[in-house]
Amino acid sequence: MANEFIQTFVEEKAGIIQLDRPQAANALNRQMVDEIVEQMERFDRDNSIRAIVVKGNEKAFAAGADIDEMMDDSPLSLELTNPFAVWDRMMLIKKPVIAAVNGFALGGGFELALHCDLIVAAENASFGFPEVTLGVMPGAGGTQLLTKAMGRAKALEWIWLGQPMSAREALQYGVINRVVAPEMVVEETMRLTHQLAEQAPVAVRLIKEAVDEAVDTPLEVGLKLERKNFYLAFASQDQKEGMKAFTEKRSPSFKGV
Repeated sequence: MANEFIQTFVEEKAGIIQLDRPQAANALNRQMVDEIVEQMERFDRDNSIRAIVVKGNEKAFAAGADIDEMMDDSPLSLELTNPFAVWDRMMLIKKPVIAAVNGFALGGGFELALHCDLIVAAENASFGFPEVTLGVMPGAGGTQLLTKAMGRAKALEWIWLGQPMSAREALQYGVINRVVAPEMVVEETMRLTHQLAEQAPVAVRLIKEAVDEAVDTPLEVGLKLERKNFYLAFASQDQKEGMKAFTEKRSPSFKGV
């Protein structure tokens, strides 16, 4: 099925989603979000893909949601259409998802980046939730994901004031992973992606599940999942290959089984 608002590529073992609505600074309308999530799911099912990249263009990752599309919404129309349900599906992606951010990542664009596992940002990138200046609030996970990333007090401050956060500030508060020169964002993202793609896919998936559990559950519950996943890793051929390669002093060749 052809996409209208994204382009997709495969580079070695990486599936790449390029946001492609430049005339609107990649503002996210509902069809665009549907296309992003459906492509994430396709890459997630493809055994030849080891990691997923989401990127914008040189000027913007995504400068918010499509306000024109939202202006005539009502509480009833939102309840009936549930436009945020598709966002929940992003949380079910098992493979690593990395955001490459140049320029603006605001509102829904910031939420999209926060739904990714790792974020590589340009020095000139800008993050924020300006929704309060429009009389609304984040609705696709922003209040929850930012609070988990940086803590209640700072999240409240940023969301209440609606001010932009620089890449350096986002790095300082643990919201993003790396800051690089604008011309290096894609290169650094792909370098990180290819590193992840060479890891054992089963172990990577089990690690993601365990770390996500650690964010939301008591330590005792998280430890039980970690141990279960540790045991499960020993059911994989990758575990046998990884340990054999270690003893033979060679690089492992992981197959994802």
